[in-house]
Amino acid sequence: MEKAYKLLFNTEESDDLYVYCCGMSKTEAHHSFGPALKPHFMIHYIMSGKGSFSIGGKNYPLEENYGFLIVPDELAYYVADEEDPWTYTWIGFGGKKAESIVSQLGLSVQQPIFKSDKSETIYNLIKDMMDHNTFSVEDDLRRTGLLAMFLSVLASGLSVTPKSDSGTDNDYVTKAQAFVRSNYCNPIKVTDIADYVCINRSYLYTLFQNRLGISPQQYLSSYRIAKATELLQLTSLSIESIAISCGYSDPLVFSKAFRQEKKLSPSQYRKSLPKSDTKAGSKEHLRQVEQFIKERYMASTDPN
Repeated sequence: MEKAYKLLFNTEESDDLYVYCCGMSKTEAHHSFGPALKPHFMIHYIMSGKGSFSIGGKNYPLEENYGFLIVPDELAYYVADEEDPWTYTWIGFGGKKAESIVSQLGLSVQQPIFKSDKSETIYNLIKDMMDHNTFSVEDDLRRTGLLAMFLSVLASGLSVTPKSDSGTDNDYVTKAQAFVRSNYCNPIKVTDIADYVCINRSYLYTLFQNRLGISPQQYLSSYRIAKATELLQLTSLSIESIAISCGYSDPLVFSKAFRQEKKLSPSQYRKSLPKSDTKAGSKEHLRQVEQFIKERYMASTDPN
């Protein structure tokens, strides 16, 4: 038996992330679920008491401040303790990004258990979801935002340790490259890139050298100059506007970086362009930018 308060929501499975259900439960001794399957990801967090959880052929005795993940279509079973049955809160969620986010948290069938000392925050987030339980756009957006905050709370308690396997190393580089592509227009530095992927600057430098043959600073600078080249080809924007658009607050610093890359100043480069230079040619240049950066600096060993 259990005293549960739960809510189910009508969701669009095409969404990136959505709340399927949430609730809170105070169970009695031996109250159990399963063995059975769930169609969505579900995370239970234990507010008090004890119990055990089984998935993937393993059993995990759990207590207050621990939580567990149920993976879609994986047989799971959990049961409350005989002497100190647990009280827990839970949230079910899905969406196109759900699996990726869970993986980034480090949770899986092989590692379904986590610990968090932020029980009050977790409780308040779930309660807020349940207080906003209509199908209005306002409440739906609020629940999605609260779900993101809930997952962020879990992530804040996790540590990321650099691993030596090439797959993980490549993931760091790929995420760093994506960060640059999304933020080159902002005054970001290499430390910002390293902080984003949760590794230190020197390790990021080593990964870039091993995979691309260049430093993170060289990658960032070359990507910015490639974007500046496109703007010089396609627009009549001033040099100052192009500099700001590519993450340079000082046009003189931009001009120096551009000259170092292209052997011409930005204004000289623009004057050198043939009148027949088209958008198609510029787009082809952008498609080749990653290869250009790699080839341009393949032999470079300059520190970042």
